Amino acid sequence: MEGTWRAADGHAIRHITWPAPPAETAGRGATLFMAGRGDAYEKYLESFEHWRLKGWQVQAADWRGQGGSGRLGNDNRTGHIDDFALWIADLADYWRGWAASQKGPLVLVGHSMGGHLCLRAVLEKVLDPMPVALVLSAPMLDVSPEFVPMPLKRGFANVMARIGDPKRPAWKMSEKPGVTPSMRQLLLTHDKARYEDELWWRRTRPELELGPGSWGWVRGAMQSSTAMFARGALESVATPTFIVATDADKLVSPAAIRSALARLPNVDSLVFGSESAHEILREADPVRDRALAAIDAFLDKEAPA
Repeated sequence: MEGTWRAADGHAIRHITWPAPPAETAGRGATLFMAGRGDAYEKYLESFEHWRLKGWQVQAADWRGQGGSGRLGNDNRTGHIDDFALWIADLADYWRGWAASQKGPLVLVGHSMGGHLCLRAVLEKVLDPMPVALVLSAPMLDVSPEFVPMPLKRGFANVMARIGDPKRPAWKMSEKPGVTPSMRQLLLTHDKARYEDELWWRRTRPELELGPGSWGWVRGAMQSSTAMFARGALESVATPTFIVATDADKLVSPAAIRSALARLPNVDSLVFGSESAHEILREADPVRDRALAAIDAFLDKEAPA
């Protein structure tokens, strides 16, 4: 069931409640899934069904400014935000209302930029109540190019956002600079059918398609990553966390994920190699099945039935 939630300022946020779990498995608890930059929840229905059959009540929402939740830039193609704090505030408000209507343990799941924002929300302790567990899929903890130090990228983004309209696109197309439509699948998944599924949704619901990020988005990402990696920040996260990632990721920084794994005090992980691209939950079955089994085992431990 799809619907609309109104943020504090009245902005309409699209969300979905996946069908209730079967009676024989129901009552496990509830998960809230938040997708990545340029994503929409339609891409993850297959995973929602997996968790539903495990007994979880599943809900998902789009971030404001993408998917079916409007746009914040000058056009429908550019993904813009002035400050990631706006997304954190939306998540905190949405979580509070959603949690009040759920029973059992609450789990927060985020992919890519969604993983970044979910981790920041937990780190800043703005979620009430706090989730019993946090699951992050290929979290965007730093952006490409990985070899450029974060302070240099942050300074460059600040300059570019100031010398022109921060809502203008920071690159020409796709998820990262230099990636053409023909190269895009290799950036995301080895599974052609799952990639074609996303394209089908974009044709069926054209409002879901989003192109490059704005310079405001790049500046916001760098500022947010800097805050996340401040001394003592990751070390303060008490929530049990599971990270599934790939060292072959060409969209987010594997090195930043490795750094977070070394600093988070209560974390389990599964890190793939060249067999997996960025969208691990939409990868070919040998990767995806192994990732979901590892997440299930983590949840069995942290939020047992």
